[in-house]
Amino acid sequence: MALVLREKHVRFLLSMRDAVEVLEAAFSAQVQGTALNQPRTRLKFAHGVLNILAAVAPAFGVLGTKTYTAFREGVRFVVMLFSAQDGQLLAIIEADWLGSMRTGAASALATKYLARPDAEVVGLIGAGKQAVTQLMGMCAVTHISTAYVYCRRAEEREVFCNEMTRLLNIDVRPVSSARQVVEVADILITATSSREPVIDGSWLRPGCHINAIGSNWAQRRELDSRTLQRCSLIVTDSLDQAHIEAGDLLIPAQEGLFDWSNVYEMAEMVGGSTPLRAPEEITLYKGLGIALEDVATAAHVYNLARKHGLGEEIALLD
Repeated sequence: MALVLREKHVRFLLSMRDAVEVLEAAFSAQVQGTALNQPRTRLKFAHGVLNILAAVAPAFGVLGTKTYTAFREGVRFVVMLFSAQDGQLLAIIEADWLGSMRTGAASALATKYLARPDAEVVGLIGAGKQAVTQLMGMCAVTHISTAYVYCRRAEEREVFCNEMTRLLNIDVRPVSSARQVVEVADILITATSSREPVIDGSWLRPGCHINAIGSNWAQRRELDSRTLQRCSLIVTDSLDQAHIEAGDLLIPAQEGLFDWSNVYEMAEMVGGSTPLRAPEEITLYKGLGIALEDVATAAHVYNLARKHGLGEEIALLD
């Protein structure tokens, strides 16, 4: 019997701290050769986009796919989990919140490894759904005293800051420009839908760590070329996928302003193969969102659902 899990189940079962631990275990499995990831495939047509990602994670007992459609009317996400032992369908999971949580957890994992131990001020550009789990992720791995937030709509950033102050019990303050965010940030997060850079690399403080997660299209970027040139260490969740859709890296590389040899994978970082950073060096995590993150997180949610007796069992592909 397969288990159908709804958004309400995912929200109830999945904590940010657990999500970070799950991703760390997943990337450890990948560096050991016991997990496989397939880059995202996009099928674009007149009315929308069909996105398909797949991963095999025997260490978690599963393999699976994440599929989502992006139309003018909205985006809809689903994860299908299968047994790594016999191929049996285990679960069908609504995956909107799951995807947001694993995105925040991936940034948190990168921050755990790349940010300075004394980092406590977050600068956040963007105030949408992804921004919520980004701040949650930062608070899960480091002591955050203050977060400064900018987005173009003043009312939206005021509401966001008030809500996040209550949710996380930290000081979340709205500011009126992106520069004000960048200049004070120990940890900088860009979580926007912008097609053009939202920061100037000259604004960055020495020792800043950046999580750029807003763009996963080849034609879009949030970071200017100066930012890339100032980064001594760059990590992404998948180099194969980055070469397809990381506009933040692809565009400056096409202009001859960026060298791909400076980029490492998250699995290498978790496995201890990335260079050590000096306190004054700037680091970057370019997050794209990969299937291994979704499948491992979904496996964790599925196991908890079985333990707590949640979800609806259906006879499908038995």
